[in-house]
Amino acid sequence: MNVTIEVGKLAPDFQLEASNGKQVKLSDFRGKNVLLYFYPKDLTPACTTQACDIRDRSKDFKKLKTVILGISTDSMTRHHKFIEKYDLPFLLLADEEHTVCELYEVWQLKKLYGHEFMGIVRSTFLIDPQGILVKEWGKVKVKEHVEEALNYIRTHMSSE
Repeated sequence: MNVTIEVGKLAPDFQLEASNGKQVKLSDFRGKNVLLYFYPKDLTPACTTQACDIRDRSKDFKKLKTVILGISTDSMTRHHKFIEKYDLPFLLLADEEHTVCELYEVWQLKKLYGHEFMGIVRSTFLIDPQGILVKEWGKVKVKEHVEEALNYIRTHMSSE
């Protein structure tokens, strides 16, 4: 199955276990905007900052009819610790086999301190109520990203 991620096209559907104990499909959220964000690892400094920034603005996303879904390759146990420690009000999805990460082309070769390894490149995808990918942010810098995403939704997405 050769799927490509392309702005203006239907975002690839998937099903993963979510932190609410259910299997969740992207298509379950039709009728709402979806901010789908991929991050490297629960409970690490940059990922914690990003999750807390989203948490702190979650009411703004809700007003804009936007659901937040966070995906990493962490286990559900680790997701629950992350949610409990930082009171995260949105779903985290476990992609332990990195299938969805590969589908969204965020599972890539990374370099850190001279070592090469496969991992998640921090990325965010905005999907409209019809399931169309409308915006992609790759190699996201945590600082100000949440504001940027909110501003984009306010400016470009209908909140009708």
